[in-house]
Amino acid sequence: MSTPLPLIRVLDVRNPRTGRNDYQIQPATATQVREVARRLRANQPAWAGRKVESRCEVLSAWAEALVGARTDLIDALAADTGRYAMTVGEIDAAIRNVRRWASEAPALMRESEFASRLLPNVRIADQYVPYPLVGCISPWNFPMTLSLIDAVPALAAGAAVLLKPSEVTPRFAAPLARAVAAVPELAAVLQVLQGDAETGKAIVDTADAVCFTGSVPTGRQVAAAAAARFIPAFLELGGKDPAIVLRNADLDIASDAILRGAIANNGHACMSIERVYVDQEISEAFVAQLTRKAAAVSLSWPDSRQGYLGPLIFAPQAEIIRSQLADAVAKGARIQTGGEIENLGGGLYCRPTVVVGVNHTMRLMREETFGPIVPVMPFATVDAAVELANDSEFGLSACVFAGSVEEGFEVGRRIDAGGISINDACMTYMTYEGEKNSFKFSGMGGSRMGGSALRRFFRRKALIMQHGRAAGVPRS
Repeated sequence: MSTPLPLIRVLDVRNPRTGRNDYQIQPATATQVREVARRLRANQPAWAGRKVESRCEVLSAWAEALVGARTDLIDALAADTGRYAMTVGEIDAAIRNVRRWASEAPALMRESEFASRLLPNVRIADQYVPYPLVGCISPWNFPMTLSLIDAVPALAAGAAVLLKPSEVTPRFAAPLARAVAAVPELAAVLQVLQGDAETGKAIVDTADAVCFTGSVPTGRQVAAAAAARFIPAFLELGGKDPAIVLRNADLDIASDAILRGAIANNGHACMSIERVYVDQEISEAFVAQLTRKAAAVSLSWPDSRQGYLGPLIFAPQAEIIRSQLADAVAKGARIQTGGEIENLGGGLYCRPTVVVGVNHTMRLMREETFGPIVPVMPFATVDAAVELANDSEFGLSACVFAGSVEEGFEVGRRIDAGGISINDACMTYMTYEGEKNSFKFSGMGGSRMGGSALRRFFRRKALIMQHGRAAGVPRS
């Protein structure tokens, strides 16, 4: 009897603009993950043995290969996400990110040697030892950005990287892999693997450190698996980011920025503004401005290169939005504009939706929505606003609008979240210098911003050198 051939799993991939399955991937099996991991581990010592400047030259060469693949990357990512203008910006920002790390990594990895303050004749030297293999598991909302945000500094630190993009948005992985293959030195230590949850689990079971961006339930599973193996897990999970608008704030600026922060990329962003608290004295005027501006936002239909708001990338998100809005309305909330899921050519679209009459008994104010929904709730005092902002299991980021930066700063210091924007919204993705940590269930691990983004990926060793006589056992 012949041995049956192993079954090859194939996943259909939905096009968010048409609603049709028009692409397929074959998820890597656990055996394939282990085989790739063995190859990457075998090549990693030579990569780590290069001077950091040499590794950065390779990263610079890769940036040029990505420029060469830019058109293919844009076409593939636009098909993945259904949006065009933001896709162009995402690809260009990712290339800048590679170049930035190539420029900045050498200074961040400069080892030092110094004299002990306590022991004469003793000197202490640093050594930075990278984790051999870092596994990166990225989500569907910003596929290129969040694939490279961890992978690039890990490579600069001297680690090899096994990268799995989301199976929801996998088309860009092919041109990305071709750009990797164009730089052989990089291809030896970076592998892009298509896969689903089973592939991701195999990566967590194989890597020496893991980076995961996604939901809290899956993040819990990743954290538990990593803890069982005593490996670090760097997790960026959900958010329910609040905005506070104080009485003296400029309402035109606040409504502009909050609308952008709530609906950019369809609200498909961890740092998207999902709760707005406005001083009760200005609440009516704020809602009027916000509603007028939200109603004027156009959909990018039928032309993906026109309009602002594209389709929902992940179809199940539509039911989450519907369900949360229905729960809110049943409990007394009122929709000022938007509020419907529209099927246009098979794609699912949701216009910016402003909701009033909300409170914290509603799922809309407590659960992550990940859609272009802007619930607005008045507050009586600043203390009450801070209490409402902190009444959440999430703590990723937040924003405060005030009459002055100083006033907003003092309120921002009281909010339990990692990145606080003052008189603007969602600045944590506009600047990379501000190091921050996730609070509560929004994640754990070192900062993705600033120098810590690279330092996460190595262990620091102290070589303690006695230049005099070593101490012996006291003699009686």
